[in-house]
Amino acid sequence: MDTNTEETTLDKIRTRPRFKMFTHLTKEQYAENLKTYLAEHRDEFSGNINKEIATICVETPHEGYWKPRLSLRIETEDEKTAILGIFGPSSAVWTFFMFLYFSFSILWMVFFSMYYVEKQIKSTEFPWALNASFVMLFCILLTYAAARFGQHKSKDEMMKLRKFAEESTLQFEKTN
Repeated sequence: MDTNTEETTLDKIRTRPRFKMFTHLTKEQYAENLKTYLAEHRDEFSGNINKEIATICVETPHEGYWKPRLSLRIETEDEKTAILGIFGPSSAVWTFFMFLYFSFSILWMVFFSMYYVEKQIKSTEFPWALNASFVMLFCILLTYAAARFGQHKSKDEMMKLRKFAEESTLQFEKTN
C-alpha cells in the first residue's frame, strides 16, 4: 500500500525552523506587500525589509539573549520567486553558542585524552585531567541548559513570528 503524504508550507512553518515557498509575485511586489503588512502591525513587530532580505522581530519590553527573528530571503528560481524563511535567534547568538559547544568539546577531548594517556603509561603527571574533563562536560550541559532556557523564554515571541509568517506570506503562495 503506497501512500503519499505531501507536507504543506503551513505544516513546514509550524514544525520546522525553516520553510520554503514559491509565489506568483515578483521580488519587489512581495517586499512591498511585506512592508505594508509590517506597517499595519507596527505596534507588534519591527523589521528591516528590502527586495532580497527581510528580518522581522517581535516588539517586547524586555530583550532576551535568545530573542527570535524571522529571516526571509527572497530569490528567483527558474523564473519563479522563492521565499526562504528561517526562525531563530540572531546569527551572533548562534555563533556564540556554537563557539562555546566547540570550545568545551575540544577541551573535554584534550583533558580526557590526557587522562587516558596518563593511565596507559602509568604516569601521575596530570592528576587533574579527569576532573577537568568532567568540568568541561558540565560546561557543555550548562551551555545546553542556557540555550533551552532562552528558547523556553522566547516561546511566545516565536509563536507571534510564526503567525506573522503565516498571515503575511501564505496568502501569496503559488500552488503549481
